Amino acid sequence: MAKLNLDKISANPPKDADKDDLKDKTKEYQKSIDEWQNKLYAEHKHAILIVFQGMDASGKDGAVRSVFSEVNPQGISVHSFKVPTKEEADHDFLWRIHKQTPEKGMIKIFNRSHYEDILVTRVHKLINDKTAKDRMHAINDFERLLTQNNTHILKFYLHITPEEQAERLAERMQIKRKMWKYNPGDAVEAKSWKAYRKCYEDCFEHCNEVPWTIVPSNKNWYKEYIVAKAVHDLLKKINPKYPTLQKES
Repeated sequence: MAKLNLDKISANPPKDADKDDLKDKTKEYQKSIDEWQNKLYAEHKHAILIVFQGMDASGKDGAVRSVFSEVNPQGISVHSFKVPTKEEADHDFLWRIHKQTPEKGMIKIFNRSHYEDILVTRVHKLINDKTAKDRMHAINDFERLLTQNNTHILKFYLHITPEEQAERLAERMQIKRKMWKYNPGDAVEAKSWKAYRKCYEDCFEHCNEVPWTIVPSNKNWYKEYIVAKAVHDLLKKINPKYPTLQKES
């Protein structure tokens, strides 16, 4: 993939995007995803891994909550990768990731993922550029292995502006139902905006065998539409079917 410049990609919906129309389409996709997921679970031949990455307050939690609001909880799970535990740090960086990949019939969502190990670690100088490049090669091999095992991968980068991030972080100190998300460290991380952007752009360039979708996310309704459509279209492409009764011999 050619190198991206995120500063030149709009974080807002296209000017001709009709908010009401796309919100209606999102609802249709949500219901359709539920039906397709039932078939995926019943057929038990394929799995789906969905990766969400983005700066703090880019809307990862909201995308998960909205897009999969209709799905049977038995067929979906979410995992977030935070600072490695001592046991995890004593293994290779993908050890903890592989244990969380979806079994056949399941949709698994990574709300922050294996990519944190070439992003936050690099921004904070915990690894050097050579180690980051080695990890990128390992990630490509890892994702290739998953796809060879009928695990279909969608990767979303939720793209917001620094101004939008600042507004959303401020809301976490002002709006009661959002206060639980407040973390003083978010403001510190926000100061490394340019460094994160550079690392993300490098990631998109070198870890794109499974392609990334850059999702304009300043407006939640548009973000949810783009993600829901992509999930729906993937399920439709997989086209799982309900098993039929087996004839007795």
